[in-house]
Amino acid sequence: MKKVFLIHTDGGARGNPGPAAIGVYITDDVGGEVVKFGKRIGERTNNQAEYLAVIEALKWIKEKAKEGRPDLNFFLDSLLVVNQLKGLFKIKNAILRDFFVQVKKMEKEIGGKISFQAINRNKNKTADFLVNQALDFSLNTSKK
Repeated sequence: MKKVFLIHTDGGARGNPGPAAIGVYITDDVGGEVVKFGKRIGERTNNQAEYLAVIEALKWIKEKAKEGRPDLNFFLDSLLVVNQLKGLFKIKNAILRDFFVQVKKMEKEIGGKISFQAINRNKNKTADFLVNQALDFSLNTSKK
């Protein structure tokens, strides 16, 4: 039976650019939680953080889900990043272009069917929470 993962990712920055973090929430195809994590990523823009969330999710899949060629269904609240990853929007920013190339390379390495879908922010609450948790923790600890 083919393994299917539903992957909600989010990235955010406080300031643009500013302190940034990513959130990744992965479930199986019946909604069972596989993994969730948030991570600070230094000074980034919102769009860079959105891409890095996808990249970190792909890294996790590549390292942990080694069996077969899983299907990956990504859900992001960034219409820009989704449309760039689908090839619908041009990528003018060099950093985002590099992230795009990295995503496409990892897609080939993982195999399987990979899709990207834009969703409303209110349907991405867990990934958004993980971003804010990572940012709040880093901002609170850096003030001490």
